[in-house]
Amino acid sequence: MREFIDVTGKTEDEAVSKALAQLGLDRDDVSVEILERAKSGFLGIGSSPARVRVYHGPEEEPAPNAEVKPEVKPESRPEVKQQPRREKAREKKTERREEKPTPPKEESRPVPVVRDLGEEVDDEKAQSIRKFLTGLLENMECSTEIRIYQPEKGRYKVILEGKHMGALIGRRGETLDAIQQLTSYSVNRTGGSRIRVQLDAEGYREKREQSLQHLAKKVAGKVVKYRRSVTLEPMNAYERHVIHTALQDVPGVTTYSTGTEPNRRVIVAYDRTAR
Repeated sequence: MREFIDVTGKTEDEAVSKALAQLGLDRDDVSVEILERAKSGFLGIGSSPARVRVYHGPEEEPAPNAEVKPEVKPESRPEVKQQPRREKAREKKTERREEKPTPPKEESRPVPVVRDLGEEVDDEKAQSIRKFLTGLLENMECSTEIRIYQPEKGRYKVILEGKHMGALIGRRGETLDAIQQLTSYSVNRTGGSRIRVQLDAEGYREKREQSLQHLAKKVAGKVVKYRRSVTLEPMNAYERHVIHTALQDVPGVTTYSTGTEPNRRVIVAYDRTAR
C-alpha cells in the first residue's frame, strides 16, 4: 500500500502545497485525492476548509486474480470398434477438405472524422488572414497552400497544405498554436468585429482531439477503479477543454484545472458524492 497524509487548507491548491512542503516532494511525485472541497459559506458562516489526501511512494496496483480452472475428469467412453486403415485414411482426407482456416478479426480503429467545411471564403477577414500567413510562411521558407473556410459566423478555419508540414505543426502542435495566436492577433488588432481563427495541417487537430478523448476515458476508468485522482500532463486551454468536455457526463469522476500557464494541468478526481 502507498503511504499518504491528509492535509487541510483554504483551497484544494493550498492543501496540496502544504502536503508537498511537508513531504519535500514535487507535484509529479504524488497523486492527490480530494476528500472535501472548500466551502465559503455565507458571510463566513458555515465555511469549511478543503481536505485532501496525498499519496506518495511507489505505486502498487492490485494483481489480477489468478484464474482457477476446474479439474476435468476423463469421461468414460463407450468402446468403438476399430475401422480398417483405408476407411480411416479416407475420413481424415475428408475432414481436412472440410476444415477451413478462420481469418483473424481485424481490430477496429477509430477513423478520423472528416467534416464538410463548405466552400472557401474570400471576404475582408479572410484576405487579412491570407496576407499575414503568406508573409509569415515566406519568412519561414515554407511553400504552403492556404485554404480558408467559415464553418460558422465569427470563426475561420484555415487549412495549410504542402510538404514538410511536421515542421509547422511542431512538438504537440506548439508551433501550429504559436502561428495561430500570431494570426489571430494580427487580424483582430485592426478593429471591427472580433473573430476566432483556427489553424490546422494534415488533420492534426482532429487526430489530437480523438487522442485526448481516448486518454480521458482511459484515465477515468482507472480513477473509478482505484478511487484515486490522476494528474495529467500540462496542456493548453483548448486541450484542457477537450478533457473536461469528454468527462463532464462520466459518473464517478470530476475534473478541474490547477497550476499556472504554461504548466496548467487537468486533475481527474474520484467523485465520492456519486452513487
